[in-house]
Parts: sequence; C-alpha cells; structure tokens
Amino acid sequence: MSCLYIAEKPSLGRAIAAVLPRPHKNNTGYIEVGNGDIVTWCIGHLLEQVEPDAYDARYKKWHLDDLPIVPQQWQLIPRQAAKQQLAVIKKLAKTATSVVHAGDPDREGQLLVDEVIDYVKISKTKKEAAQRLLISDLNPAAVKKALATMRSNRDFIPLSVSALARSRADWLYGMNMTRAYTLLGQKGGYRGVLSVGRVQTPILGLVVRRDDEIANFVTKPFYEVLALITYGEQTIYAKWQPSKSCEPHQDSEGRILNRKLCENVVTRIKGQSAEVTESERKRTKTAPPLPYSLSALQIDAAKRFGMSAADVLSTCQSLYEKHKVITYPRSDSRHLPLDHFKQANDVCRAIAASDSQLASAVDNANTSLKSKAWNDKKVDAHHAIIPTPKSSSVLTGYEAKIYQLIARQYLMQFYPAAEYADAKLVFTISQGVFIAKGRQLMSPGWRILLGRDDKKEDSDLADKVPPLDKGTVLVCRDGEIKDKMTEPPKAFTEATLLQAMTGIARFVSDASLKKILRDTDGLGTEATRAGILEMLFKRQLLQRQGKAIHASEAGKGLIYALPDSSTYPDMTAHWEHQLYDMADRKCAYQPFMAALEQQVTALMEHVKVSDVPPSLRSLTSPEFTPRSKKRGYAKKGTATKTKSVSKRKS
Repeated sequence: MSCLYIAEKPSLGRAIAAVLPRPHKNNTGYIEVGNGDIVTWCIGHLLEQVEPDAYDARYKKWHLDDLPIVPQQWQLIPRQAAKQQLAVIKKLAKTATSVVHAGDPDREGQLLVDEVIDYVKISKTKKEAAQRLLISDLNPAAVKKALATMRSNRDFIPLSVSALARSRADWLYGMNMTRAYTLLGQKGGYRGVLSVGRVQTPILGLVVRRDDEIANFVTKPFYEVLALITYGEQTIYAKWQPSKSCEPHQDSEGRILNRKLCENVVTRIKGQSAEVTESERKRTKTAPPLPYSLSALQIDAAKRFGMSAADVLSTCQSLYEKHKVITYPRSDSRHLPLDHFKQANDVCRAIAASDSQLASAVDNANTSLKSKAWNDKKVDAHHAIIPTPKSSSVLTGYEAKIYQLIARQYLMQFYPAAEYADAKLVFTISQGVFIAKGRQLMSPGWRILLGRDDKKEDSDLADKVPPLDKGTVLVCRDGEIKDKMTEPPKAFTEATLLQAMTGIARFVSDASLKKILRDTDGLGTEATRAGILEMLFKRQLLQRQGKAIHASEAGKGLIYALPDSSTYPDMTAHWEHQLYDMADRKCAYQPFMAALEQQVTALMEHVKVSDVPPSLRSLTSPEFTPRSKKRGYAKKGTATKTKSVSKRKS
C-alpha cells in the first residue's frame, strides 16, 4: 500500500516529505518516505495547450481565411522542459494505491495537478478516491495540520472546471485576435506581433487612454477664496463654499473658473462679521492597515524601492520556498484565520531574529490585541502574506526589504489605532459659507512603525481651528484669492498601474460590472499580473521612461484599431462572473464556451471585411535581433509562437 503525493513544486514536495515518516530516500523527481509513501512534484505546469498547427497543419502559416480557429477536441502536450518529470509521475501513478493532490490552494493550482492526474490516466477508482491537500505555509507545523485535514479532491471539481474554462477561453480569444490583428498590422507594413488578450489588452487600453489624456490636456486657471478671520492674535483661514448659483462658473469638479466672481466675493466679505453656524470637535481612530495581499505588497514595494511586480513576486517566491520565512505569496487575501492568532508570539520572535531593525517594534507589540485582520469569514483558499515562525539571518538585498515590509505590516496588527483630533468650523459671512478644518495626530499607535514624522502633516489644531461655540461672532478682516492651475493626470507607474488593475471597477460605468470587478479583485490575478505587464513590455506595446509607463506607438495603434469591447475591462467582468459561478456550481462550462465561440466568430468575420485600420498603417516595426525573434516577432507572412498570449501559471 503506497500513497502518491503530487505537489505543485519541488519545494512544496520537500516540505510534505519532511513531516512524513523517516528514513527518506531521495530519487530523481521524487522522495520515498519511511512508510513506503512517495512524494513527487510538478514544476509549475507540466502540460500546455498545443499550438494551432497541432489541430491542422495549415494553421502553421497565418491567414485571415483560416480564422476563427476553434478546437473540437482540446489537446495538451508536455512542456519540453517537463517531459522527464511527467514520465516520473506517470510511472509512480501506475503503482500507487492512492493519490493526494497537493497543488497550490487556488484555481490554477487545482487545475495544474488535475490535468496531470488526467494525463497519466490513473484508474477511475483511484481518481475518485483522490484527496486534496491544501498548504499555504511550508513550515512543518502548518504542513502537519494540513495533512490532518485533507478533503476529497472531488469537492474541488467545479474549481478545476472553472480554471479549465478560463484557460481554454483565453486561448480561443487570444490566439484568434492576436493572429487577426497581427495580420492586419502586416498589411499595413508592421512586422511585429500585435498580441491581444482578455486581460493584457484592457491594461494596455488604460495606459493608452491615460497617455491621450495627458497629451490632449489643456491647462486652465481656477481660483479659491479664503476668508481671513481674526481671533485674538491669530488668523483663521476658512475656505469659501460656492453656492448653487455659482455652478455656471465651475467646472465638473466644482472648481471656480471666473476670477471676477472671486474678486467680488473678497470685496463683499472684507470687514464683515463672521458668525459660527456650525462647530464640531471629535476624536477619531484609524485602525492599522491589513496585512498584505500580493498586489498590495507589489504596490508598496514599487513606491518604496522602485521594484517591478515581477521582481517582488520572484523575491516572495524565494522567501517562501528557499527560506520558508513567509506564507504562500500568491495570495489575493488580506485577512487571517483566527487559528493563526495563537502563533503571534512565535512569529514575532522570528521577526526579531530575522530583522534587527524591527526588534524594538517586536518588543513594543501587544500580542493580546486582535485587529480586524483575523476573520475566518474573509479567508477562503489562502490568507494574507505574513511571516512564519521560522527565522533567517541570511536575507540580503530585496529579500531583506520585502521581508521587512511584510513583517512590519504584520506587527501593525498588535499596535493600537492611531488617534486624531478633528475640528471643523462653518462661518457665515455676507450670506456666504466658509469652512475651516483641521486634524491633529494625538496618539500615533501603529503609525509609529512607519518611521515618518507625522508632525509635518499635523500642525497644532488650536492654531488652525480654535474651539469656538456656535453663535460666536468674529470679524473677517480680509479675503484672499489663491490662483491655481489645473494639472494633467500623471502617467502610470508600476505602482499606480497595479493599483488600477486591482481597483479596475472605477474605470467602468456599469454598476453591476463594478460590483463584479470589486468582488473578483480586478484585472488579472495575483499570480499573473506581474507576468502580463512584463509581456506587454517584451512585446514592445508598453515602454518605461524612468518610473513612468507609456504605451508605444504600436500599443496605441493596436488599441485604436480594436473594438472598444476588447480594450475595456467589461469583458473580463462578464467572464469572471461566470467563472466564479462555475466554481460555485451555478454556471455550466458548455454554455460559457459556446457563447464565446459565437463572439470570436463574429469578431473574425468583422476583421475579414475590414480595411487596414488607419492606426495600423505606417507603424515603426520592432528592431530584429536574435533575442527579439525569440520573443515571437513575426516576419511578414510567417508563423510565430503565441503561447504567451494565454498566460499560464508557472
């Protein structure tokens, strides 16, 4: 009797074997443990979608007449680098009496091992009896606990079907659209690949539209009026609130565009009485920010260290797999299971041992405090990224920086809320409304871990907004006009583009789509966002200028040529809604794919009868080097690999 554990990666396989009976025998591609059980592993995806010419040799050359390409029987083939490991798993699966699926705890991790189980053709009985092992922390205690709480792998069939539908749909849409628009580009003389994808193209669209806003922006003057109100020896500055009658003189954001109107207000209020019509003073508390998801970590690391999303992900993988000092990094959650609260002291000790700069922060942490991060109802497949109880003294460079960010965010959960004093005075002066506001930090709480001087942003409240009773009458000695200029939006950076991807809901107008995109956490997944951005750079559709990210000439040309439905995030919202319903057994695979086939067919028919879009004429082709050819750039009339169009987990 032997059980075969199939892990997603070697590091996970070794972590599982480490808690199983000894002695261990290390073999090529697997570990045999003391009781005869065997632990093997994948190396990311061992299988991949075949290229179109595997379905029909004529697809090796790209022709519009052949589109759409719709596989009738989908095929997978072993990845070239994974053939040996796949053969190892196939041999082991034949002799094992039972199988344990130990893929990563997410949609792609479920599919990754399921497709291997299907490919090696284990018996129906073994397949139905397979168990699911869910591990998000490679430390022995966590692995032992996961082994004691395994579930039937059949419980996760809908999750696997959802991932399968996503994979095939991305291939179907991306492969056909990429060929169609690359061929249109070739007709216009462009010799590069114009790749199109459900996620990558709306991201490119965001950047193109932002670039256009900046290029077409016309700066305009606007004005603010401050009332200078005398209170003893100090001056209270209260900002004018224009009335409804002023709307013809305001822009869409409420800014006053007419200086004469402001001059008139100043004349009217000078020397007039200023009566306090509202007075408010209150203490407010701000809870610590939640622990990191991958995207939140990538955003902060980009802001602080200028790291790319891909660099952050690879650093996290090292901290997780090599050093075992953080939990599963490809997480979209910012909450923690209540059970983890019991480990707080052990985790804090590990932080102090791993990062001497955080030793005092650990000493002052109160591990009896329980922030809102601990919430079982908000934890699904995986939880927020936090340090583990394991320490390491060999972290260097980016590893040390990323670990410190993760550890500091975790420690914040054991600090009290930041407390502020807020004050507001509303004055009526010559029938106009003027407001003075102020805020002062009274107790830093968790903010003390930020290491920034909060006094700079919080001046003495009494100086700005003194405590005045309603009905108090002072004198407005004068008015002041602030001359300002509207500014164009800022170009995207790595951090702000990731923020836009995770908060993509604000870029659509349909209320129902906004909710879907909020619920599904935006464009792309924690695991794929970094790779999608890197691919857009490699395809030369996006380019970096210092920290700023801009669309290239080809990137803009592609977005202008595509239908709007391809360049906005709405389609992703529709897809994700159905894919999540599929995972919840509320939606079937077949209707989803049938509808997509109809959509792709209609898009291809439109392209076939279209002239070359003006934006794809006279584009400058990428420079051809041996390296760029490997990236998939096509010479006119030749085929090129487009596997990267449908980005898979690796």
